[in-house]
Amino acid sequence: MVYLLYLLFFGLYNVKAQKNPNPDVFNIGGVLSNNESIYHFKDIIDHLNFNQVYVPRGTTYYNTTIKMDPNPIRTALNVCKHLISNRVYAVVVSHPITGDLSPAAVSYTCGFYHIPVIGISSRDSAFSDKNIHVSFLRTVPPYSHQADVWVELLKHFNYKKVIFIHSSDTDGRALLGRFQTTSQSLEDDIEIKVQVESVVEFEPGLESFTDLLLEMKNAQARVYLMYSSKTDAEVIFRDAAWLNMTDAGYAWIVTEQALEAKNVPDGILGLQLVNSTNEKAHIQDSIYVLASALKEMNQTRLITEAPKDCDDSGAIWETGRILFQFIRKQVLLNGETGKVAFDDQGDRINAEYNIINIQRQKQSRKNQVEVGKYFFNKESNRMQLNINEKSIIWPGRLQIKPEGFMIPTHLKVLTIEEKPFVYARKLNDDQENCTPEEIPCPHFNFTQDETAKYCCRGFCMDLLKELSKKINFTYSLALSPDGQFGNYIIKNNSSKKEWTGLIGELVGERADMIVAPLTINPERAEFIEFSKPFKYQGITILEKKPSRSSTLVSFLQPFSNTLWILVMVSVHVVALVLYLLDRFSPFGRFKLANTDGTEEDALNLSSAIWFAWGVLLNSGIGEGTPRSFSARVLGMVWAGFAMIIVASYTANLAAFLVLERPKTKLTGINDARLRNTMENLTCATVKGSAVDMYFRRQVELSNMYRTMEANNYNTAEDAIHDVKIGKLMAFIWDSSRLEFEAAQDCELVTAGELFGRSGYGIGLQKGSPWADEVTLAILDFHESGFMESLDNKWILQGNIQQCEQFEKTPNTLGLKNMAGVFILVAAGIVGGIGLIVIEMAYKKHQIKKQKRMELARHAADKWRGKVEKRKTLRQSIATQRRIKSNGVNEPMSISLTVDTKYPRVCTPERGWPGDSDIRLRRLEDSGGVQPVPRHLPAYTPDVSHLII
Repeated sequence: MVYLLYLLFFGLYNVKAQKNPNPDVFNIGGVLSNNESIYHFKDIIDHLNFNQVYVPRGTTYYNTTIKMDPNPIRTALNVCKHLISNRVYAVVVSHPITGDLSPAAVSYTCGFYHIPVIGISSRDSAFSDKNIHVSFLRTVPPYSHQADVWVELLKHFNYKKVIFIHSSDTDGRALLGRFQTTSQSLEDDIEIKVQVESVVEFEPGLESFTDLLLEMKNAQARVYLMYSSKTDAEVIFRDAAWLNMTDAGYAWIVTEQALEAKNVPDGILGLQLVNSTNEKAHIQDSIYVLASALKEMNQTRLITEAPKDCDDSGAIWETGRILFQFIRKQVLLNGETGKVAFDDQGDRINAEYNIINIQRQKQSRKNQVEVGKYFFNKESNRMQLNINEKSIIWPGRLQIKPEGFMIPTHLKVLTIEEKPFVYARKLNDDQENCTPEEIPCPHFNFTQDETAKYCCRGFCMDLLKELSKKINFTYSLALSPDGQFGNYIIKNNSSKKEWTGLIGELVGERADMIVAPLTINPERAEFIEFSKPFKYQGITILEKKPSRSSTLVSFLQPFSNTLWILVMVSVHVVALVLYLLDRFSPFGRFKLANTDGTEEDALNLSSAIWFAWGVLLNSGIGEGTPRSFSARVLGMVWAGFAMIIVASYTANLAAFLVLERPKTKLTGINDARLRNTMENLTCATVKGSAVDMYFRRQVELSNMYRTMEANNYNTAEDAIHDVKIGKLMAFIWDSSRLEFEAAQDCELVTAGELFGRSGYGIGLQKGSPWADEVTLAILDFHESGFMESLDNKWILQGNIQQCEQFEKTPNTLGLKNMAGVFILVAAGIVGGIGLIVIEMAYKKHQIKKQKRMELARHAADKWRGKVEKRKTLRQSIATQRRIKSNGVNEPMSISLTVDTKYPRVCTPERGWPGDSDIRLRRLEDSGGVQPVPRHLPAYTPDVSHLII
C-alpha cells in the first residue's frame, strides 16, 4: 500500500514537472572587448551546465557573443542582429579598448525591451540613473563610491576639515554628493564627522589652476580630496608644486584616475579597485549571479520567451523587468572578485580597494606602494579598513602624519554679559581706555551699523587672559551682536533653521572662539566644538523669600483651625454642663432655701459661660461660681485644661512670632505647583538658552514648558529684576548665576536641588585646531588650582551679605507682628459699643411698650368708672322718683365720684351721657313737687358733692 502511494505521488510530481510552462533553454548574450574574453565566456557557460547548484536538471544554458565595436551605432545594430534575434535573456557587456559610448548603446538597445544588462567594466556614474539605463547592473562600483573609502581614511587619520576638489562632470558631482551624505551619516560619534571647508569645482580640460590654489592656501584646511581625470590632475599637481602645496604640512587623497598622472608628487594617497582590469573574473561572477537569479525565478515565477526582433515595438517584456529585480537581490559571497552584491540602482557594493601611496625611489620614477586595504570582513559582515601607517611616506618625504590644518594665531573671540562671569561696562565719550583689569570688548550693532565701546572683566575674562598665555595666541574680543547665547530657529521665513546669537556667529565662521558661561548640551555640540568644562553646574530655581512679617491673624497660627474650633466649642459645652450640674444637684442654690440674705444668686447659664471664659482666659472670677461638688470638680478639670491650652499657645506663639524663619515656596522642579498648569504661579527662563533647550528636550516637562514659554525673557538680568519686585515668582536658570544672586541679596533664595547637571565650556568652530589645546589647558588649570582661585575671586566674594547670620537672629516683635491682637481689642471695644447701642434701643422700645400698656390700662379703668357712675346715678334718680311718687318731700343727698384728674366743664351742651335726668326742670313740670331752692344751681362744674 505504501509502495502504491509512493508511485502515485512520484507520478503526480513528474506530471506537474512536465507541465511547467517555463522554458528549459536559456540563451545568454555577451558583448566583450577581445577574443580571449569571448572564449572565456563560452567556457564559463559550458561549465555552468554541469553545475547542479546553479542549473537545475533539465535546464540548459547557451551563449551568443559578439565583439565590442568602438562605434556605438554599429554596436547597437550588432546587438539587434546577433543577440536579440537569438532570444537572449540577459547580456554581459564589457568596455571597449577605445571609446566610452559602446556600453551605453548596448544598455539603450536592451533597455528598450527590459533585457537585463550586466556591465563588468563600465564605472561611469551615468549608468546609475535608472530613468535612462533601466535594466543596467554592474559588477564594478561607480567612481563615486570611492567617497566611502575617503570617509574611512579621514576617520582613521582624524582629519575633520577638508577641501574638496572635483571636475564639473557627472562623476565629480556624484562623488561630492555621496561624500557629503556619507560623512554626515556617521551618527554614532559626532567627533568623527567631516566638515568640508570649501568646494573647488573646475571645468575639465584645465590649463591653469593657480588662482584656485591661492584661495585654497588661505584656508585653514590642509587636507585636499581630489577627483579629476589624468590630464587635469597633471595640471593641478604642476601648479600645486610651484606654490609649494605638495610639501610638508599638506595631505592629498585622490581617485584612481588622478593617481595615474605622470607628475603625481610623493606622499599622495590614492585608491585602486581590486580586480578592476580582471575581465575574466568579472565575467564568471556575472554569469553565476545571472544563473542564480534565473534558478530562483524559475521556481516561483512564470518565464516567457525573450524578444526576437528589434523591429517589433510591441509590449515590453515583463519577464525581463522581473528578472532585473531578481538579479539585483542576488548575493555571491565567494565570487572571484569578492563578495558580489548590488544596491537599489544595480551598482556593485562591498567592492575592495587597495590604498596606494606614491613613494619615488628616484626622481624620475614613481612607485605605487600598497599601504592598506579596504575589504569585506566576513566575521563582522561589514567593510573594514586596514592601514599600515609606518609604511606611509607623506608630502615632504616625512613619516609623521600632517596635522591637516593651519593653526591661526590671532583669534576672534566673542562673549556675553553674564554676572559674575562677565561684567560689561560701557565707556562714555570722555573715557578712552579700560582699566588694567578690564579687556576692551566693543559691541557691533549690525542693524544700525554702530559700534559701542565696552570694557569687560570677570571670571571668563581672567580665564581668557591666562588661556592666551598658556597656548600662545592673540585675540580680539567683542560682545554678542544680538545679546543672545543662540537659538536654533527658522529665520527670514525660510524652511531652513539657522543659529542665532553666539552660536550663530561661530557656525557662520564669523568668530573663532566663545569665552562665556556657555552651557554644553547636545544641540550645540552638533554644530560647534566644546572644550572640557571649566566649571560644573546645573539648573536651579530662584525665587523671592516669603515675607517675614506676620499677618493680622498671626496670633492664631500656634493652633490649627480645627483646634481653635474645638476650644470654642469646649468653652460653651463646659458652661452648659456646669449650669446643668449646678441646676439639678441637691446641693445647688436652686435646691436650698435662701435663709441667708447675703447668699449669692443661683448659677444661671449666663454666669456659667462667664465662668468658663474667665477660667480659660485666666481672669479673676468674683461671682457666679458653681456651688455643687460635681460642678466644682468639672470646674477644676476645666481649669487644668485651660492651663495646658494657654501654656501650649504661649510657647508656640513665641516660636511663630519670634523665631519664625521664612521657607521657600517651592521644593524643586518636581513641585506640584510647577507641574500643575492650573496653579497661578508664573515661572520663566531665557529664550533660546541652554535651559530653554533642556525643557524642550525633556518630555516629562513639556506641559510645564508650554506654560512658561510665553513668559520667557530675553536676558537673565530682566528676569532677576522681576523676581526681586515680585512680578515673577520663579526664575529657572544656571545654578552658578542664581546662587551668586542669592548670596548678594538676602531677599532671594534658590529652591530645591540641582537638576539638568552640565558644565560651562569654551566654544570653538567644528574641527577647530585649537580644540585639543584649549582642553588640555583647562585640565591643567583645574589641577593647578587656578580655577579654584577664580571661584574665590569672582563667585565666592568676600563682600557677600551675611545672610546666614541674619537668618539666625531672632525677630524683634513690633506692631506689624502684634497688630492682630490690637485689632482684636479694638473689635471688642467696637463690639461693646455696638451692644450698648442695641441695649439702649431695646430699652427705649420696652419703655414705649410699657407706656402703651399703662394708657390702655388707664382707659379701661376710666371706662369702668364711668359705667359704675352711670349705674349709680340711675339708681339715685330711680330712688328719687319712687320717693316723689310716695309723697315724700325731703331733701336728699347724692354722692358722685368724678375724675378730678381730668376735669371737664359741664354745660347744657356738653354733659355726661344720661345727665339730662338731673337737669333742673321748670316748676310747672315738676308735677306739684316742691321746687328746688334757688340757691342750688342747675349745673356745677364741681359735682363731687351735688345736693339735690
